[in-house]
Amino acid sequence: MADISRRPPRLLHVHGSFSLGGKEARAVRLMNLWGDRAQHMIVSAAPQSMGARAAIDPSVAVSFPEPPALTGRPGPLRFRALGRFLAGFDLILTYNWGAMDAVMAHRFCSPFLRMPPLIHHEDGFNIEEAERLKAERNLYRRLALQRARAVVVPSIRLDGIARTVWKQPASKVHLIRNGIDVARYARPVAADAIPGLLRSPGKLLVGTLAGLRPVKNIPRLIRSVAPHRDRLQLVIIGDGPERDSILAEADRHGLDDICMPGFLTQPWRFMGALDIFALSSDSEQFPISLVEAMAAGLPIASMDVGDVIQMIAPENQSFIVPDEASLSHALGNLAANPELRARLGKANRHRAQRDFDEAAMVDAYASLYGQALSSPHILR
Repeated sequence: MADISRRPPRLLHVHGSFSLGGKEARAVRLMNLWGDRAQHMIVSAAPQSMGARAAIDPSVAVSFPEPPALTGRPGPLRFRALGRFLAGFDLILTYNWGAMDAVMAHRFCSPFLRMPPLIHHEDGFNIEEAERLKAERNLYRRLALQRARAVVVPSIRLDGIARTVWKQPASKVHLIRNGIDVARYARPVAADAIPGLLRSPGKLLVGTLAGLRPVKNIPRLIRSVAPHRDRLQLVIIGDGPERDSILAEADRHGLDDICMPGFLTQPWRFMGALDIFALSSDSEQFPISLVEAMAAGLPIASMDVGDVIQMIAPENQSFIVPDEASLSHALGNLAANPELRARLGKANRHRAQRDFDEAAMVDAYASLYGQALSSPHILR
């Protein structure tokens, strides 16, 4: 590895997509906090999906090089080309299944190229693995991760999968829970915090923050809100390929005041404008948006996915449900009871303050990356 004693380390981030979601928000937050202590290069297997770059502080040293193909038929020629590209950095950070070919190239080239350490981050699964993991992908992950220095996961479920399904040694798996700057979410919210929102008189705002992809199952949320459209107005914050189909579903169910402002940075500026936060995903692990809603003091109605039921305050757990009908019922109950909403929101904020402030998360990542760089204090 190159001598980094006289310059900031060069960190390569390999994403399947760099549209702003939970993992991207966390990566960008760490980049912004570390400032000039590192240089960052970001590549994506979906170069048309780079929306998260807007959240990177302009003062951060970041570039977007063009890599060899990150997807395609696996083979020695492609892996060799990708390995030569990876070898030019001090630390490789890969994220989710979309970056797994880069992980495999790192393993393939390690015997004959001097490869930098690689740390893989696994935050969850897309729609094709929402209900059941694919055996062939499990085998590929197991083989590719053999040379990885560490595997980082945010949830208890993923921790178990990494150890038992992907056969990673316990010493290599690091459970680092997502954290946020909780204090930011206690600030007052401006009346125009959500662009384009025209509030319907007498209605509460129920909202979600998500990439508009099939795995998020926003149509389920629309159908759950529809029976309560006389007292709930739906706000969907995020961008993605499902936007048109979501609007069509809203039209079919008579939600004529739905607000879809697109991707918004700085969620602490708008999360508190909502009255209820909802999560309708088919698959999640440890969603940052949920922690953000908790920090804003919101009651939660959610599908029972990932670690959600362990994350929220005990008082709110009965609103974490197994199916669409139950989600609709939970939203109706919250809409009807202002005292309940206030009590659950207060309990959720307390839980976020106690357990999910970002200081512990930042320290854990700085320690892990610093040790991989043989410079334990370089990012502190």
